[in-house]
Amino acid sequence: MARRAALWTLLAALAASNTARAEKVPLSPEELRATATHVVVGQVTAVYTRTETSGDWKYTHYIAEVRVAESEKGDGLKKGEPVYARYWQRQWVGKDKQPPSTIGHRGLPAQGETIRVYLARNAYDGFTFDNKDGGFNVIGANGFEPVKPAGK
Repeated sequence: MARRAALWTLLAALAASNTARAEKVPLSPEELRATATHVVVGQVTAVYTRTETSGDWKYTHYIAEVRVAESEKGDGLKKGEPVYARYWQRQWVGKDKQPPSTIGHRGLPAQGETIRVYLARNAYDGFTFDNKDGGFNVIGANGFEPVKPAGK
């Protein structure tokens, strides 16, 4: 009986911890492609960051400079040119318990990595509908996909 009670306590704790984060559900590759206005494969040549605190959250805003090797969807991005992909993460810094919410993008790329990136330009990006400034936002929480470079 004690084992059963311990199991129920563990399951309740896991359920509570999962609902507290309320992470965005990852999109399938088909959903990412359907949502994206642009899909490119390329090498990350640089990653730029800026951190700020707003209320009870500490935000890190990123821009990945990706040298386009192949444009799989969308107009205007040419092989060899850079595209600047915006994404973000946040961390709870408040004194109270973190409310249910997402922490932002996951599976962030590193400089030198070859990736497929699903982008939204002047369109819904999986987080907000007001992406109307002409920039490229990474789709959803999982809009990066590692790719093995050709010939490796």
